[in-house]
Amino acid sequence: MSLIPLPAQPADTPWPTADWPEGSALPAPLVARLDAAFADEASLGPTDALLIIQGGRVRFERYGAGKGPDDTFPSWSKAKSITQALVGLAVAEGRLDIHAPAAVPAWKGDGDPRGAITLDHLLRMSSGLEFVEDYVPGSISHVIDMLFGAGQEDVAAYAAALPLIHPPGSQWAYASGTTNIIARILQDALGLNGEAFEAHMRTALFAPLGMKSPLPKFDAAGTFIGSSFCYASARDFARFGLLYLRGGVWEGEPLLPAAWIDYARTLTPVPRTEELGYGAQWWLGLGGEGSFSANGYEGQYTLLVPDLDLILVRHGRTPLEMKDNLAAWVRETVEVLRAA
Repeated sequence: MSLIPLPAQPADTPWPTADWPEGSALPAPLVARLDAAFADEASLGPTDALLIIQGGRVRFERYGAGKGPDDTFPSWSKAKSITQALVGLAVAEGRLDIHAPAAVPAWKGDGDPRGAITLDHLLRMSSGLEFVEDYVPGSISHVIDMLFGAGQEDVAAYAAALPLIHPPGSQWAYASGTTNIIARILQDALGLNGEAFEAHMRTALFAPLGMKSPLPKFDAAGTFIGSSFCYASARDFARFGLLYLRGGVWEGEPLLPAAWIDYARTLTPVPRTEELGYGAQWWLGLGGEGSFSANGYEGQYTLLVPDLDLILVRHGRTPLEMKDNLAAWVRETVEVLRAA
């Protein structure tokens, strides 16, 4: 399947490294729709931030009570897409080969079937490792145990110790543990841990984009919890989104290879029961054909819609039972913007 071309930065629009340029106001009916999202807690849950960037300029920005542009918001699984970017930088430098067996010491034993897992399998959530991604309290859940229970001191080791239940590459299953394994592989390849790796994140990725707010979290073993924890402002999440919407280019220069951005948005086979498609640590299709997004628990979204040159950032606290309502609202909002 061919990918929709990504838009270039308009020649008359400055890059938002220092600050986001302002664009024209949205039509009043659309503004009213966006404002209504903050009042509709009965079906969407609380909305804390909503930001619309189009053509590289801010066209709408609003925050919930007590929140503002300088506040940071939880990434939850949006951190997975940041992890993918950091891996892309290492791949571009020749530090990692995504098609080679993943460098996990626990999988190197003779006859260990996990030794066939590649970094590509992990990035595409197709490793075949056992992992229950369930957020319902009281249920059997590897993700809760990893983040808040037995695995929290060393999230990568916890996930890597789980058994293989499917041949690598044969089945897709969303698993936060795989992203923490990826983060550990990346840090080992760079020889960086804890604060040293955080400094690398800032120097190699955040600073070039003008992202000053990110607060990545690490476990006791010094591994970036790349599955779940990188707080940032809505404006900085939008900067990260713009890097991908611009095909890895920033300030007119390539920061990430265009092929790595395309890799992120190339479809991985998923079960028919999945409403959305999946690429490599990015979701596909939330905003229509060709769109791709970083999605997080409780309705954290950085949605990129190439044909509209659009970024929609939303943060809030949407309960699980309302998540389908919110996804529908996001899709409908994109369609309203398309018609505007």
